[in-house]
Amino acid sequence: QVRLVESGGGLVQSGGSLTLSCAAPRREFSNGAMAWYRQAPGTERELVARIGSDYSIDYADSVKGRFTISRDNTKNTAYLLMSELKPEDTAVYYCNLKVQVANIERTWEFEYWGQGTQVTVSL
Repeated sequence: QVRLVESGGGLVQSGGSLTLSCAAPRREFSNGAMAWYRQAPGTERELVARIGSDYSIDYADSVKGRFTISRDNTKNTAYLLMSELKPEDTAVYYCNLKVQVANIERTWEFEYWGQGTQVTVSL
């Protein structure tokens, strides 16, 4: 069982910053794409940011210019630096790891989730 360990959530005032961390097992982390999703009450889980094993990066439009995703392969950890936080950023944030394994005939994709961490932004 692959376990992702998240940390860094909490309560912050509007305009403040928080950094989330997500640690994964070495083998899966080095070959996988890490992402952060979030889910607010009554809404569907949405992609916030993603960083591939090749360090390619994508952001949701709502966080571009405010959030920064990164990864440290020496620590098997991904980070999400969240700046200029707004009340609408309030949600449970989940880290996600996708790993593809391929042979000559087919490709398998494995997906793992962290336990979630609450981020609350007050006015």
